[in-house]
Amino acid sequence: MPEKIAFTAAHAEVAQTARAALITRYGNATPEEADVIVALGGDGFMLQTLHAAQHLSAPVYGMNRGTIGFLMNTYAETDLPARLEAAEEAELNPLSMVATGADGTVTQALAINEVSLLRAGPQAAKLKITVDGRLRLAELVCDGALVSTPAGSTAYNYSAHGPILPIGSEVLALTAMSAFRPRRWRGALLPKTAVVEIEVLEPEKRPVMAEADANSVMDVLRVKIQSDGSVVHRILFDPGHGLEERLINEQFT
Repeated sequence: MPEKIAFTAAHAEVAQTARAALITRYGNATPEEADVIVALGGDGFMLQTLHAAQHLSAPVYGMNRGTIGFLMNTYAETDLPARLEAAEEAELNPLSMVATGADGTVTQALAINEVSLLRAGPQAAKLKITVDGRLRLAELVCDGALVSTPAGSTAYNYSAHGPILPIGSEVLALTAMSAFRPRRWRGALLPKTAVVEIEVLEPEKRPVMAEADANSVMDVLRVKIQSDGSVVHRILFDPGHGLEERLINEQFT
């Protein structure tokens, strides 16, 4: 049973109120000394917490004080130590993004959900896609494209009509947003080991931005995306409500 719990919360009043109540009941440790970190908020705050805690040994257990809460557990003040003791753990590897800007600046960031390229002007983006050094799509005209992990496959990827990927499937989803040419291109499933390179064609006429979770880079020329196995995010779920079950259940709703 975890002896030391660190509570962190989003800025919203409902999350801060919950944090205060839980600290009164269970005390509060620093993230560095905690056995487990409890995050109070929505999915966006959960992603922030996972990124912030990636250098720590403590897993993260979320309780929903936000909107959707796909990555969160149901909020309750009582029996928290018992819930943490019984929780199921999932391990996630993020995506690594290396984005080169028009000014030559190189930006590196990690994404637990997806790395996306989005048009940043009135005209559709033109993208060239290479996988493992082999040209796969010479020109994709679209509003954007993304590479998603299984954990992120029910987020932006699913809204863009990409596939839901089971945890442990060892694949990534490459999905286009509003593809115009090839008009019927439905995206691709790639092995987790794949290295995806996306080059922006006509960048001055058709500017593109890149995002890795909440990290945005404007006016990119090219983006390299791959899974980073050196980083492991540990996330806890109540029994029977783990990430794998949620991903399967989402396909029947």
